[in-house]
Amino acid sequence: MNAVTRNPRRLESYVCGAWTPGAREGQALLDAATGEPVALIDSTGLDFAAVLAHGREVAGPALRRMSFHERAAMLKALGQALMAQKEEFYAESLHTGATRADGWVDIEGGIGTMLTYASKGRRELPNTRVLTDGDVELLSRDNTFSAQHILSPLQGVAVHINAFNFPIWGMLEKIAPTLLAGVPCVVKPASQTAYLTELMVRRIVETGILPEGALQLICGSVGDLLDHVTGQDAVTFTGSAWTGRKLKAHPAIIANSVRFTMEADSLNASILGPDAVAGTPEFELFVKEVAREMTVKAGQKCTAIRRVIAPRAQVQALVAALGERLGKTALGLPGEEATRMGPLASLDQRQEVRERIRELQAVAEIVAGDPEEVRVASGDAGKGAFLNPVLMYAEKPFSAAAVHEVEAFGPVSTVLPYDDLDEAIRLTRLGKGSLVSSVFTDDPRVAEEVVLGVAPFHGRVLIGNRASAKSSTGHGSPLAPLVHGGPGRAGGGEEMGGIRGVKHYMQRTAVQGAPRLLSAVTGRWIEGADAQQGVHPFRKSLAELRIGDQLVTATRTITREDVEHFAHFTGDTFYAHMDEAAAKANPFFDDRVAHGYLIASFAAGLFVEPNPGPVLANYGVDNLRFLTPVYFGDTLQVRLTCKEINPRQNADHGEVRWDCRVTNQKGEVVAQYDVLTMVAKEWPLVS
Repeated sequence: MNAVTRNPRRLESYVCGAWTPGAREGQALLDAATGEPVALIDSTGLDFAAVLAHGREVAGPALRRMSFHERAAMLKALGQALMAQKEEFYAESLHTGATRADGWVDIEGGIGTMLTYASKGRRELPNTRVLTDGDVELLSRDNTFSAQHILSPLQGVAVHINAFNFPIWGMLEKIAPTLLAGVPCVVKPASQTAYLTELMVRRIVETGILPEGALQLICGSVGDLLDHVTGQDAVTFTGSAWTGRKLKAHPAIIANSVRFTMEADSLNASILGPDAVAGTPEFELFVKEVAREMTVKAGQKCTAIRRVIAPRAQVQALVAALGERLGKTALGLPGEEATRMGPLASLDQRQEVRERIRELQAVAEIVAGDPEEVRVASGDAGKGAFLNPVLMYAEKPFSAAAVHEVEAFGPVSTVLPYDDLDEAIRLTRLGKGSLVSSVFTDDPRVAEEVVLGVAPFHGRVLIGNRASAKSSTGHGSPLAPLVHGGPGRAGGGEEMGGIRGVKHYMQRTAVQGAPRLLSAVTGRWIEGADAQQGVHPFRKSLAELRIGDQLVTATRTITREDVEHFAHFTGDTFYAHMDEAAAKANPFFDDRVAHGYLIASFAAGLFVEPNPGPVLANYGVDNLRFLTPVYFGDTLQVRLTCKEINPRQNADHGEVRWDCRVTNQKGEVVAQYDVLTMVAKEWPLVS
């Protein structure tokens, strides 16, 4: 059943540490399916300058005192707490017109995004408060002057202005990387569905997990908020291109070079490959995907397929298949089990979609669905914002300008025929930049040509075929590890993208100086910084180990017998190790050479301390390079230096990165790499 009608509640903003109502009663927000009032919204009377100041002065310092791992643990705890309360969010989500399946994308998809960032923060970021970016740049021959790019959190606030269609996911996918970066957030949800966002923020605040001011909420207009942003703040916007351009041109944003990310209107396209004829798996997958993208969230998705680009010879079969599938879509109350598509978010939204359809009708005909005569399986078609799926067809797609310029933000798509693959690519590009496109094909040549042809105009490209059918997340699903955004008309911004999204809220700075001081800034040893020798560093627990702890080993001379034994024992009998004439003919070698992996193995034999101790495991090497050939009679020595220490949260061990440099008797570096180990925090281990 749909949610029970209730008296509308008055939404409040959470600002400056308190839930605060607006000074006026506010605008009524209506249930999308029944037209009954759900909530009242107003932000009149809020001191928006104080809101930003609260985030900067109270939350910012608290977040920046935490390490990346501590902030990741905070996100994990918050995500788990929200997931435990998901049924309350599902019940409230029904008022937005979302079915259970629609709500899953918004609610569990949003919480899942937060949990993904928590996991990536623990796995991919160090347990520090600053990130190094790229390799050390050596600026002097004697290692007395170097440079390192670092990333540090902005010292302002991220203002997130969100759209109505995903009131939870839209918030969480933005605040997760922002908080992980160490920057507080102010969230302004679209009014129409703000009651769902407000409910979740209430539950977030109740957990007490976030530092005070790390998340503030504005229900209603942002007033003069943007007048007070500075160069240390960031603003993100999701919504119409018109509104986005207006915000981007705000005097304070321009004057202060405020970071501005926009996700705007997007006429996403999906291409049916010329090989995907009726009867092939790819044709069937294409039909299912287009129909799904038209009906999930009633087509109110920024990633939905708006333009369906297909070989002219397949258009008739495609229109028939889509018409049949769409005709079986049960339209009704979102809480009913039989409902497959709920209403649009509001009656105003339905009216706007109908107006956009009329604009499209100037260049395209309706081939399935009726935008005026609504048929519902449940609910009242007069009171709810219901609209049948509408499929259109433009016979002359290159002259149908409206199809490439007008977005009907609902269950509406237009089929466009093409005669060759070049035409398909050109049609896709007429969208002037989109969030996502897709191509359904089983032909590698088609996949290559389409992807390379459309990639510069899109933030993401999906290739669909029979092999990935069961595992594919589909055309319209933004994923936390992948960038979500697009060039041109789509806004030119990027969100998420894994750790890329975190770095958007950080400042990249080139720091120059003596290696000893650079190492103090970054918490990472670099060549030329102080080093200390004494007790074998493998005998030290994390409590005792320090950056710069170093071991210089004894030496070992490489013999012909060593190389030949290694070759036969491993099966690596590459000619440069075994054939003198062939090795000398190689432009890189003067004679037979030792295996690179033999060098790494002998190096380990030189630096490893064999007895049980704090080093629990070796889990790999990074950046292994063999720099100078090693010949019979060369003598190797290792210098092993503690480079970086990352204690794990809630574990009795941490990761240690060691700089390993192998040299020959001339002092030439023959191999360089990082050794990665797990080291106990205390030794002996405390049970």
